[in-house]
Amino acid sequence: MGDAIADVLNWLESRNDIQSLRAAVCDLNGIMRGKRIPVEQARKALEGKLRMPYSLIGLDIWGEDIEGNAQVFSTGDADGLCYWTGRGILPVNWTAHPTALLPLWLADEAGAPYLGDPRRALARILDRYAALGLTPVTATELEFYLVDPTSQRPVGPVSPVTGRRLDSDAALSIDEIDDFEAFIHDIYEACRMQGIPVDTAIAENGVGQFEINLNHVPDALRAADDAVLFKRTVKGIARKHGFAACFMAKPYGERAGNGFHVHFSVVDKEGRNIFDDGSDQGSDTMRHAVGGLLAAMAESTLVFAPHFNSYRRLRPRSYAPTAVAWGYENRMVAIRIPGGPSAARRIEHRVSGADANPYLVLAAILGAALMGIEKELSPGEPTGGEGQGLTLAKLPPDWASAIAAFETGPRVAEIFPAVLRDGFIACKRQELNTFALNVSDFEIETYLESV
Repeated sequence: MGDAIADVLNWLESRNDIQSLRAAVCDLNGIMRGKRIPVEQARKALEGKLRMPYSLIGLDIWGEDIEGNAQVFSTGDADGLCYWTGRGILPVNWTAHPTALLPLWLADEAGAPYLGDPRRALARILDRYAALGLTPVTATELEFYLVDPTSQRPVGPVSPVTGRRLDSDAALSIDEIDDFEAFIHDIYEACRMQGIPVDTAIAENGVGQFEINLNHVPDALRAADDAVLFKRTVKGIARKHGFAACFMAKPYGERAGNGFHVHFSVVDKEGRNIFDDGSDQGSDTMRHAVGGLLAAMAESTLVFAPHFNSYRRLRPRSYAPTAVAWGYENRMVAIRIPGGPSAARRIEHRVSGADANPYLVLAAILGAALMGIEKELSPGEPTGGEGQGLTLAKLPPDWASAIAAFETGPRVAEIFPAVLRDGFIACKRQELNTFALNVSDFEIETYLESV
């Protein structure tokens, strides 16, 4: 990694307008946490000499320590070592002064990976694929809303072209794409600077909702990095243009939710797609992968829907799945096998909301698929439409049920290390308890004098 470090330092030396850096790790909620460091400390960060507490990974969504967290109270909130992930310099041009991000992940004092780090969880799964001579090829699709940052509740943004506030759905509207061209152009430019492989952009179903796809890459760690960085970039560029970007799973109760769909195939050492057997149905190996995804899906729902708001998205007839089912060219089910040339045969996983942590999502998906391949699990028959009349297993219907399923799930235990599972469960239980203590205005209005 010496040459890569030298390249970063040389780049920084050529950019005397950059005086500070952001050195950060990704926590269990997918939030980047770390330090603003002077540019003179870049070498220290790149060479693994920066330290941060292990507990940073497991903070709740409000940035609070988890009550009873062993990483805090029994160890004295010990520090771990922060190692550079190797991702090239990531310029940031939407802040008041130019800066750059140095992405890090945690290790212990001996330099061994800290397995509570979500990026490490994905790396472990990829090591298992590599041991079999296999490589997942992965792409992601992320949806988000632009909203007016001056409003307490989400409302559509004001069009920079017409001066009118968006108030209606505009699926695949070219006019809406054109109205927000300056914003979208800046996203693409920022992604180009950071090496994020952005593909198509569309106006989605909701008011001010967009979807931008990222291209397939033969490195799932990089794909997850790209998704994390993309969300951060979109939020930053939105603020630069006077908007706020919202990746909540369901910011509007009556409108479409924000999904995070994952497409993947698997290639062998010769670069052959092992999901392709020349047919429209795909190979037995592909169906075994689907079998693994279905077997682990209910247990993994907490990863795909990690927040209180997430369960507002997983509703019937909403293009978000509620049943453990798969089908060919069927967007009503959790696992879709897209059509097209057999050489491009792949699986689309449609459960996750855009609020989920990309590292955990890809670890859960690729880990379950590998389990299915290794154990030759059958997916059963494909489902057409929403599966009316069929008896299908259901996803956990609420947050508490999903936490319980994740905690007791034997397949989840095969995918994620214990320290990460324990930290994630403790984090989600604390968040659930905090929500339980807060009574909404709607509850007060409904019940105050009526019961």
